[in-house]
Amino acid sequence: MKVAAVQFENKNGDKKYNLDLMERYATEAKSNGCQVISFNECCIPGYTFAKRLTYDELLEVAEFVPDGPSVQALMDMSTRLNIAILAGLYEKDSEGKIYNTYVCVHGQEFVAKFRKLHPFISKFLSPGDSYVVFDLFGWKCGILICYDNNVIENVRATTLLGAEVIFMPHVTGCTPSKGPGRGFVDPKLWEQRHVDPVRLRQELDGPKSRGWLMKWLPARAYDNGIYAVFTNPIGMDDDQLKGGHAMVIDPFGEIIAECRDKLDDDMCVSVLTKEKLEAAGGYRYRNARRLELYKDIFNKDHDSTFKVSWL
Repeated sequence: MKVAAVQFENKNGDKKYNLDLMERYATEAKSNGCQVISFNECCIPGYTFAKRLTYDELLEVAEFVPDGPSVQALMDMSTRLNIAILAGLYEKDSEGKIYNTYVCVHGQEFVAKFRKLHPFISKFLSPGDSYVVFDLFGWKCGILICYDNNVIENVRATTLLGAEVIFMPHVTGCTPSKGPGRGFVDPKLWEQRHVDPVRLRQELDGPKSRGWLMKWLPARAYDNGIYAVFTNPIGMDDDQLKGGHAMVIDPFGEIIAECRDKLDDDMCVSVLTKEKLEAAGGYRYRNARRLELYKDIFNKDHDSTFKVSWL
């Protein structure tokens, strides 16, 4: 299966602009022989700007899925280009709940949707309550959105449900943390990227962005023996600079494609092959588990009052 992963700078609330740019990349991906293209979390409306929206304002941004205009536009795009598309938006339901949702469409078929399990950019978002695994071109695929991938049980659970590929759409990096070297990146470096790219590259390759990703992201693929398709915006997402680094990681934990050639909108392409799935260590590790030792431990309660802070 040939897959494209995209990073781009979206515009807050400008769904037409974002969808038009996505169609441009979907067209390019199809011309490169791709069967699937994946975009970042909430790529259609934008993400971080939701932190300052009221409930009514966020409800206005959100759409019904799959009947809303954006998913219908994705299906029309997919039909014209004959390519499967994965993309994110804010979803609302008939009860007025709002979710951070990621969808997969192929032509006029609505293939799958997933609601983020650990949402936190807005207090008005409701958490999803289930995993998803679906068929795509003969592959079993799953979805986990951003923070969901930091909770390692989510990746293992999705794998145990049969996923061979997990799409991991994010809006992440370049935010404060107790980790060494973490923090915001000065937006002025983005504005000056064409005249002084070195300083921006140093920031984005360091612990604020790519260096942090490398501490855990390849391990999710390696430990579980799956392909990980990571997407993340580059440039300004509202008032926060994001570092991109869209990439595809194989079951050995090796990066087989990544957007690193330019500090701008970009796309990387990779071919996924089945033989790696059983050859990788993660396949053996899953089959070597001794559930009698720790199944009760994993079921123990923890501090369920813990809340992820949102900026």
